[in-house]
Amino acid sequence: MSAAPWVAGADGCRAGWVVVLWSPDGSRAPQVQIVPTFAAILELPEYPQVLAIDMPIGLPEITGIGGRAPDVAARRVLGDRQSSIFAVPSRRAVMAPDYRAACDAALATSEPPRKVSKQAWNLFPRIRELDALMTPELQERVYECHPEVAFWAMNGEQPLDQPKKVKSRPHPPGLDLRRGHLAKAGFPAETLSWTPSRRSDAGPDDVLDAFACAWTAARILRGEAHTFPPDPPLDARGLRQEIKA
Repeated sequence: MSAAPWVAGADGCRAGWVVVLWSPDGSRAPQVQIVPTFAAILELPEYPQVLAIDMPIGLPEITGIGGRAPDVAARRVLGDRQSSIFAVPSRRAVMAPDYRAACDAALATSEPPRKVSKQAWNLFPRIRELDALMTPELQERVYECHPEVAFWAMNGEQPLDQPKKVKSRPHPPGLDLRRGHLAKAGFPAETLSWTPSRRSDAGPDDVLDAFACAWTAARILRGEAHTFPPDPPLDARGLRQEIKA
């Protein structure tokens, strides 16, 4: 009997990407590793059949209040956790060469006009890295997800009542809450405590977010995942703008 396919979840971190490889039938233990680039994830020897990644796929030309359609739709279910989904600005803003140019581009391509937050700007290199390789065909394997929406689905479609960070620092009660949900979902407790050899490469929240993305990847593989919004719009390159959970 052939082994069940691998799925994977990925979350951006200081050293590149935290990747969790998982065989949802439990036939193989999850693997956690730091991978330097998105291209390298696609070339992993395990070749995950589904990759769920916590990074925007599909960039708008013009944005309204709240960002893209998936940002607005997913935020509606998150209650106090809705601030974890930032409003993705236009492609022109994401591709800008510096922060000031990104703010200028965002002002010109948003209704009502708004600038780019520093938090969003710090993610732009990862978004550009992903966008450079994404195609409509690759979206049959690589999907955008969001960890807090994954935890919403794990928690009986209710938002978690604890944040994972407070004032930009790890919040132990929130991290423990997420570990508990992931353990109930089938991940071994010892694996959930994985840390990189250099602790500065990724934080504990990055690791748990990658596990949540791997859980979403398994739901996508089984055809069980929610799609926000249900009828995703396409960007100018034909990429679906959606969040899976």
